[in-house]
Amino acid sequence: MAAGLRLLLVLWLAIGSALGLARESGTDWIAAADLPIEARQTLALVKQGGPYPYRRDGVVFRNFERLLPLRPRGYYREYTVQTPGSRTRGARRIVAGSSGEYYYTEDHYQSFRRIRE
Repeated sequence: MAAGLRLLLVLWLAIGSALGLARESGTDWIAAADLPIEARQTLALVKQGGPYPYRRDGVVFRNFERLLPLRPRGYYREYTVQTPGSRTRGARRIVAGSSGEYYYTEDHYQSFRRIRE
């Protein structure tokens, strides 16, 4: 019985991952209006297609942390959100999915919030 339940759970997780449902149900949301001003500016740049201030803006985000729904490589792109006072790119990013969804991270991919527009 326990083995059957374990198998069912493994199959459910595999199917959910394949469909990109893993983690999406647990994703926190943030209203675009509640983003820091720099994140709102980056989001506007992404929507208009640039120009981007950082050379690495628009590179493929690989989702190694598996905190976003699983998608094929190349589905997600990342963009730098300027951090005032930082001498580097900082930790904040907007990650854009090919289907038009956007995520915000302020801790360099340790957590994400889906942006509600």
